[in-house]
Amino acid sequence: MLILVSYDVSTETSAGRRRLRRVAKTCLNYGQRVQKSVFECKVDAATYELLKDALLKEIDLAEDNLRIYRLAEPLSKNVQEFGKFKAKDFEAPLML
Repeated sequence: MLILVSYDVSTETSAGRRRLRRVAKTCLNYGQRVQKSVFECKVDAATYELLKDALLKEIDLAEDNLRIYRLAEPLSKNVQEFGKFKAKDFEAPLML
Protein backbone atom coordinates (compact mmCIF):
# COMPACT_ATOMS: atom_id res chain seq x y z
CA MET A 1 0.00 0.00 0.00
CA LEU A 2 1.10 3.55 -0.61
CA ILE A 3 0.73 5.92 2.32
CA LEU A 4 1.32 9.61 2.78
CA VAL A 5 2.85 10.73 6.07
CA SER A 6 2.50 14.38 7.03
CA TYR A 7 3.66 15.99 10.25
CA ASP A 8 4.01 19.30 12.01
CA VAL A 9 6.47 19.24 14.89
CA SER A 10 6.81 22.21 17.23
CA THR A 11 10.35 23.57 16.97
CA GLU A 12 10.19 26.27 19.61
CA THR A 13 12.51 24.30 21.90
CA SER A 14 15.69 22.31 21.30
CA ALA A 15 13.76 19.15 22.22
CA GLY A 16 11.25 19.98 19.49
CA ARG A 17 14.01 20.48 16.93
CA ARG A 18 15.46 17.08 17.89
CA ARG A 19 12.01 15.49 17.51
CA LEU A 20 11.67 17.06 14.07
CA ARG A 21 15.00 15.57 12.92
CA ARG A 22 14.11 12.14 14.35
CA VAL A 23 10.66 12.13 12.73
CA ALA A 24 12.15 13.07 9.35
CA LYS A 25 14.87 10.42 9.67
CA THR A 26 12.27 7.77 10.55
CA CYS A 27 10.20 8.71 7.50
CA LEU A 28 13.29 8.59 5.25
CA ASN A 29 13.89 5.02 6.41
CA TYR A 30 10.52 4.01 4.98
CA GLY A 31 9.93 6.22 1.96
CA GLN A 32 10.74 9.36 0.01
CA ARG A 33 10.31 13.01 0.88
CA VAL A 34 7.93 14.78 -1.48
CA GLN A 35 7.75 18.04 0.50
CA LYS A 36 9.49 19.27 3.64
CA SER A 37 7.18 17.44 6.07
CA VAL A 38 5.44 15.05 3.67
CA PHE A 39 6.63 11.57 2.73
CA GLU A 40 5.34 8.85 0.41
CA CYS A 41 5.98 5.35 1.72
CA LYS A 42 5.28 2.02 0.05
CA VAL A 43 4.68 -0.47 2.88
CA ASP A 44 2.90 -3.69 3.66
CA ALA A 45 0.53 -3.98 6.65
CA ALA A 46 3.25 -5.11 9.08
CA THR A 47 5.69 -2.39 8.01
CA TYR A 48 2.90 0.19 8.26
CA GLU A 49 2.45 -0.74 11.93
CA LEU A 50 6.22 -0.52 12.54
CA LEU A 51 6.38 2.93 10.93
CA LYS A 52 3.33 4.19 12.83
CA ASP A 53 4.70 2.93 16.15
CA ALA A 54 8.14 4.45 15.46
CA LEU A 55 6.60 7.83 14.63
CA LEU A 56 4.30 7.80 17.67
CA LYS A 57 7.35 7.19 19.88
CA GLU A 58 9.05 10.28 18.44
CA ILE A 59 6.29 12.90 18.46
CA ASP A 60 4.86 14.75 21.43
CA LEU A 61 1.08 14.32 21.21
CA ALA A 62 0.56 17.51 23.24
CA GLU A 63 2.61 19.69 20.86
CA ASP A 64 2.93 17.96 17.47
CA ASN A 65 0.62 16.67 14.75
CA LEU A 66 0.98 13.48 12.72
CA ARG A 67 -1.32 12.42 9.89
CA ILE A 68 -1.08 9.21 7.87
CA TYR A 69 -3.17 8.78 4.72
CA ARG A 70 -3.63 5.56 2.82
CA LEU A 71 -3.74 6.28 -0.90
CA ALA A 72 -6.40 4.27 -2.68
CA GLU A 73 -5.62 2.01 -5.62
CA PRO A 74 -5.34 2.44 -8.57
CA LEU A 75 -2.72 5.09 -7.93
CA SER A 76 -2.68 6.19 -11.56
CA LYS A 77 -6.22 7.52 -11.08
CA ASN A 78 -5.82 8.85 -7.52
CA VAL A 79 -2.39 10.50 -7.51
CA GLN A 80 -1.49 13.38 -9.82
CA GLU A 81 1.89 15.13 -9.95
CA PHE A 82 2.56 18.64 -11.18
CA GLY A 83 5.77 20.63 -11.22
CA LYS A 84 9.48 19.98 -10.99
CA PHE A 85 9.70 17.08 -8.52
CA LYS A 86 8.88 13.62 -9.84
CA ALA A 87 8.48 10.86 -7.27
CA LYS A 88 10.32 7.57 -7.58
CA ASP A 89 8.34 4.73 -9.05
CA PHE A 90 8.46 2.08 -6.32
CA GLU A 91 7.68 -0.63 -8.87
CA ALA A 92 10.43 0.31 -11.34
CA PRO A 93 13.72 -1.61 -11.40
CA LEU A 94 16.60 -0.03 -9.53
CA MET A 95 19.41 1.38 -11.65
CA LEU A 96 22.96 1.17 -10.32
